[in-house]
Amino acid sequence: MTRRLRFLQLDVFANRLFDGNPLAVVLDAVGLDTDTMQRIARWTNLSETTFLLPPTQPAADYRVRIFTTHQELPFAGHPSVGSAYAAIDHGWVDSGKTSLVQECAAGLLPVQVVGTGPSRIIHVQAPPARIAPGAADLADKLATALHAPLDPATTRLVDNGPRWIVCDLHEASVVRGLHPDFIALASACEQASALGVCVFGHERDGTAAMAVRAFCPSENIPEDPVTGSANAAIAAYLQATGGLSAYGQRYRASQGREVGRDGRVEVSVDPIGSAITIGGACAIGVRGELLLQDIR
Repeated sequence: MTRRLRFLQLDVFANRLFDGNPLAVVLDAVGLDTDTMQRIARWTNLSETTFLLPPTQPAADYRVRIFTTHQELPFAGHPSVGSAYAAIDHGWVDSGKTSLVQECAAGLLPVQVVGTGPSRIIHVQAPPARIAPGAADLADKLATALHAPLDPATTRLVDNGPRWIVCDLHEASVVRGLHPDFIALASACEQASALGVCVFGHERDGTAAMAVRAFCPSENIPEDPVTGSANAAIAAYLQATGGLSAYGQRYRASQGREVGRDGRVEVSVDPIGSAITIGGACAIGVRGELLLQDIR
């Protein structure tokens, strides 16, 4: 028996196709078990695939499960932004609502919607981050892997659902000029039980305040195009280390140029409650059906 599931593929953190970060979204995912979701995520072969479901908590508008090709994640940024966009586009929630609540494994996350139609911008609040101090041995290993000098004081482990190694390289020119040793980076991630390494520095070209790159070689993603959770982790790092004043409570990050993507992430840190949101535009490239046969 073949089951027909509505399916989208869209680019997130960009207002046109072929920029941003691609995401697969399976709608009508009720009844799919975890193993089937994981197999679909491996088949799409994108950094993440999401599955929209009815909420289990009354405060939520919808529920999402997020899978890489290897594992389920409690939270990820571009899948959350893209899933909210897809939920509105396909009528899961009222297109006129400007405040939504996403249910995911990390909990209930507020979502703000600005604009309508193709110009719609989605802002998702990231889960609270837990930050560990830098480790000298890890920083040394990362410096070797990145082929760049790295001060242990500017390296932190930040967990906001996924666990990131965050490194401040100070200048965008250093960030953009990296040619990492991915085998060594994968080893560092495994040592730290981290999803990946994200690096950032001041952008001076006027298009954004910050340049960001994120590497997840242990997930078979040498470089992720545009990464919401990594940008939220960087904001949490800056907030914890007193570096946010150099960028402001609201700033734009540029990511993906090195892999031909050129996405934009709008980052906001609430000065009162310290909540961090990441947001951006989306562009749908594929609408169709996934013809799911009995694969058991």
